[in-house]
Amino acid sequence: MNTTEILVRCEGAARTYGTGATAVVAVHGATCEIRSGDRIAITGPSGSGKSTLLHLLAGLEAPTTGRVTWPGLTGKPAPDTVGVVFQGPSLVPALDVVENTALPLVLSGKQEASARRRALDCLALVAAAHLADKLPEELSGGQAQRVAVARVLAAAPRLILADEPTGQLDRATGRRVVDVLLAAADTLGAGLVVTTHDPRVARRLSRQWSMHDGRLQAGPDAFSPPAPATAQGAAP
Repeated sequence: MNTTEILVRCEGAARTYGTGATAVVAVHGATCEIRSGDRIAITGPSGSGKSTLLHLLAGLEAPTTGRVTWPGLTGKPAPDTVGVVFQGPSLVPALDVVENTALPLVLSGKQEASARRRALDCLALVAAAHLADKLPEELSGGQAQRVAVARVLAAAPRLILADEPTGQLDRATGRRVVDVLLAAADTLGAGLVVTTHDPRVARRLSRQWSMHDGRLQAGPDAFSPPAPATAQGAAP
């Protein structure tokens, strides 16, 4: 496992919604790198730009200025390379819990029976296997969030981005979900980024970044430009 491989790089990435006097800058020129061994917590108040930054990292939104690249991933981000645990509802209403969890695998061409087995295993990891045949409308907010985590784990991505994954959970269940995310990142050799309001969650990740008014404060180790090429024949 290469724990220093750069999975995603932001270079002055900004995101603005609207134009003119009504324009809102959600993210101001974020510059950072996320590597395969990183365990990063991003803290900050609601409306500080944390979710928008995660969407930029996932390739779900394009930066208005600057750029986001994925040097350690093959091609454009996909469910098997970047997995996102969204803060809001994200389950497909017409599918039951196990079908929702297996969906990324089915879409990638896996056989339905194999995808279902993998989905049930991942649901068990987040203590949600007993919900397998329920529809999203039958779930509490916390239960739906656990299923969303299981769906990401089922796809075995290289980069896991979790937006307030414990926000609707009680303390014990939230602790278990963080345990699962950390263990999955270790097993997969994946990078892990978690946004959170909870300092207890933030302290469980080895690096802490913060956002305020759309500005990322990531510390001096958040970005290291590529080393200059060595002269031909020189020692690396």
